[in-house]
Amino acid sequence: MTMWETILIGSAVVAALKFVGFVLPASVSGSPRVQRISDVVTIGLLASLVVIQTLAVGNALVFDSRSVAVVVAGVLLWKRVPFIIVILVAAGVAAGLRAAGILG
Repeated sequence: MTMWETILIGSAVVAALKFVGFVLPASVSGSPRVQRISDVVTIGLLASLVVIQTLAVGNALVFDSRSVAVVVAGVLLWKRVPFIIVILVAAGVAAGLRAAGILG
């Protein structure tokens, strides 16, 4: 299966789940358990997307300036720094490392 096939299948599944969410009665979709599961799945999907985009090049894992920038961003978010500052600092760290020729 190619990457694009995987993306299309994943998109179709997400669209189907969204449709199911619209047709379910509020008593089912509004329950605390469903809300909790939905929150956890969202966080898990976002985290996996960040990891794949940061550490994968083709079928290989790499450690480069993107990895360092994500770690810096994680620390800043943990310290509750405003999000725009986190983005700017992480981008600056990645650009600085690349400009210096460290970690490509």
